[in-house]
Amino acid sequence: MSIEHFVEHYGLLAIFGGAGIEGEAVVFLGGVLAHRGLLIYWQVALAASAGSFLMDQLLFFAGRYASGNGWVRKMIAHPILSRVTNLLERYPTGFVIAFRWIYGMRTISPIVIGMSHIPIVKFMALNAMAAAIWGPVIAGIGFVFGHGIENLLGRFALEAHLAIAFVAIFALMCAALLYQKYAEK
Repeated sequence: MSIEHFVEHYGLLAIFGGAGIEGEAVVFLGGVLAHRGLLIYWQVALAASAGSFLMDQLLFFAGRYASGNGWVRKMIAHPILSRVTNLLERYPTGFVIAFRWIYGMRTISPIVIGMSHIPIVKFMALNAMAAAIWGPVIAGIGFVFGHGIENLLGRFALEAHLAIAFVAIFALMCAALLYQKYAEK
């Protein structure tokens, strides 16, 4: 089975699951694959939004109804908890919309929001709106990146194109970690 065949058959499912678990990297690669014509952009964006929305809802409910669970307790023992809590208390609506864009807060935030007094319906509405924006934007960045690489360097084999995308993602993650390390000092 070729990589193209695998992507065409399982790519959207991988993006749906990956958007909820990993997030940006998977959706970004989905955008690159859409640029290559292996996936359809709007389907990538929809799968990303739906996966992100669903996982955030599950984590919210875990915070709301399972805060005594060992896994949830381990998550909220994370050192970033005080930062998340402070932002949530100061800007409840804005934080619910923005947390998925803040590096390092993607998984813990819906749990903490679930433990707060934010009503379920309000979170669902804000989460749906934020996910509906996030999916197309991140997939679009991948799509544009793929287009830019092709314009700069020509059309590569799919494997080379994906390798370049992985290197770009890795470089951005390293830069974000360095920024976070020096911003805390």
